Amino acid sequence: MRKSFKLQDLDCANCAAKMENAINEIEGVNSASISFMTSKLVLDANDDQFEQIIGKAQSLISKIEPDCTIVR
Repeated sequence: MRKSFKLQDLDCANCAAKMENAINEIEGVNSASISFMTSKLVLDANDDQFEQIIGKAQSLISKIEPDCTIVR
């Protein structure tokens, strides 16, 4: 499944790159990309694990930039 999400309060391009790398390491993620300019996350992951992967991604994002959230 491939979905696009808005990232609220994404303030740092370097942080966006760190988030992208961390999300790509999650098991079940086929690809993830974050555009700092548009504040969007495009996530391609296994259908049966998608909600769990979103939860893990939010956890990683919060560790890197505490105020940033995935708008579902």
